[in-house]
Amino acid sequence: MNTLIEQIAGKEILAGSTVYKEIHEAKDKNEPLIAELNTGYRNPQDILAYLEKITGKKVDSTVTVSLPFYTDFGKHITLGKNIFINQNVTFVDLGGIVIEDNVLIGPMSRIITVNHLIDPKKRRGLNVQTVRIRKNAWIGANVTILPGVTVGENSIIAADSTVTKDIPENVIVAGSPAKIIKQIES
Repeated sequence: MNTLIEQIAGKEILAGSTVYKEIHEAKDKNEPLIAELNTGYRNPQDILAYLEKITGKKVDSTVTVSLPFYTDFGKHITLGKNIFINQNVTFVDLGGIVIEDNVLIGPMSRIITVNHLIDPKKRRGLNVQTVRIRKNAWIGANVTILPGVTVGENSIIAADSTVTKDIPENVIVAGSPAKIIKQIES
């Protein structure tokens, strides 16, 4: 049997369809976990335990997440090792979010994997694309990364940027839409 992400990748998900309903049922199951995670103080071990319930995957003990943290779906998040996610970060992860080792994500950043359909008659429908953040990337504060984007290894996304297309490795990008402003010497 295909996983949900395999069923929906590259396809229009029409409002009212069976898979659309399944997505919203899964989202409804995740919301209480997110609410519990963000209510009151949680020590690092508790946060990791919640993340494992939310993602359905083992989360390495070197991952640090500052609360509050938000995700709508949860099950399509994959986290590497030695990751730091600052407070008020939002993952819209139905299309899949892959965060590799040694990534830093600044406060109030958003990683979005879902778009609504352009056709006004289908507007409530969805399409999804995976976002990948490669090793040692640094996502600054208040950054938005849109569906289908890959951020290259060692690259830096400056604060307040909107990333609309793939970012190569070893660069600094800034702006909306983000553009390369500097090559990083290694």
